[in-house]
Amino acid sequence: QVQLVESGGGLVQAGGSLRLSCAPSGRTFSTYNMGWFRQAPGKEREFVAAISWSGGSTSYADSAKGRFTVSRDNAKNTVYLQMNMLKPEDTAVYYCSADIRKRWPPRAYDYWGQGTQVTVSS
Repeated sequence: QVQLVESGGGLVQAGGSLRLSCAPSGRTFSTYNMGWFRQAPGKEREFVAAISWSGGSTSYADSAKGRFTVSRDNAKNTVYLQMNMLKPEDTAVYYCSADIRKRWPPRAYDYWGQGTQVTVSS
């Protein structure tokens, strides 16, 4: 079992920025594709961004393009989601996930973190 731990969430005003981090607890995920998802109150979980195991490929939901950037530092065994120009509709619990297969783009994810709350006020 792989344990993923997200951090960096919090309360920000509209137009502000946050950087989320995801790190494993118990083992490395340096060879895994990684994804970020979010779930707002009363809504379905939705895809936000993904990054390949090497960091050479990324993908984004339309809602994230131009504002969010996913990156990784395999030396630190950490994945990041930089979120800029935040809007109230970005308010959600954000989840980190791992795909153990070397396929691009990912079609499924095997492990999930506990989530970190992001709240954007107007």
